[in-house]
Amino acid sequence: MSFRALPSPAASHPSAKAGALASAVCYFAWGLVPLYWKQLASINPLELIAHRHVWSLVLVFGVVLAQGSFSHVRAALSTPQSAALNFFSATLLTANWLIYIWGVNTGHVIECSLGYFLVPLLNVALGRWLLHEQLRRLQWIAITLAALGVGVMIAQLGRPPWIALAIAASWTAYGFLRKKSPLGSLIGLTVETLLLAPFAVAFLLWQHHTGTGALGRVDAATHVLVLSSGVITAVPLLLFAFGAQRIRLSTMGLLQYLAPTVQFVLGVWVYHEPCPRERLLGFIFIWVGLALYTADNLWAQRKQ
Repeated sequence: MSFRALPSPAASHPSAKAGALASAVCYFAWGLVPLYWKQLASINPLELIAHRHVWSLVLVFGVVLAQGSFSHVRAALSTPQSAALNFFSATLLTANWLIYIWGVNTGHVIECSLGYFLVPLLNVALGRWLLHEQLRRLQWIAITLAALGVGVMIAQLGRPPWIALAIAASWTAYGFLRKKSPLGSLIGLTVETLLLAPFAVAFLLWQHHTGTGALGRVDAATHVLVLSSGVITAVPLLLFAFGAQRIRLSTMGLLQYLAPTVQFVLGVWVYHEPCPRERLLGFIFIWVGLALYTADNLWAQRKQ
């Protein structure tokens, strides 16, 4: 996964190494997240999302107060248009989280990783057809290879890879809205979780009232895991914000592939999900497309 990176200074910044390390740890942690969600497979994904909203809000709100940045949160909610935009982005983020957790806990870790591999290429396509941006030749080739990869997977599966496509589409749309927002990663997440927190709390209270909620009905270890959902969400985000301020965007763009790569490795070698030759061929098409896309970006930035 990736959030909107902040403008970064030159890579010669004294803290560039620390920024690169923080970003690498962030993406590696996001790649390992399936290990966490798998431990909670017995809990309703909707309840997990509600817990994620509530406990993430507790953590990030505390950080915002410690930084004295609450005025930015208040400003983001000061107009109906701003509140509506952030509510819509929060809904997209929630949909992405829900699809991802459901996919992981139903044995589709590999397909979830595919979704995040597709995000950069879907961003390029969105820029072309929605924003009417002109694409360079290598970008066209990259998109074509990604489309071929998805086509191969459809032929192998006998259906479109809906989980991957839904993850890629929801995250791309979320990223598009975040780029239109003046809020940074931390303030943005605080506003988004704050807007949906009333619904999350109401759902958790209803779950508890009907006797289907996890809290109070699971073992101590599961309680700890559920209550840790805020840490699992917010800590990588804080590492991302730290790194994004200190390294080049091109470096951040390369590091973002670490998360889905780790997820793919988990799906194949830890959870032993099937990866027949045809499916692997589809991934290869997409990986080659990503390599061309990345090389084109690096070349364009060097020319600039």
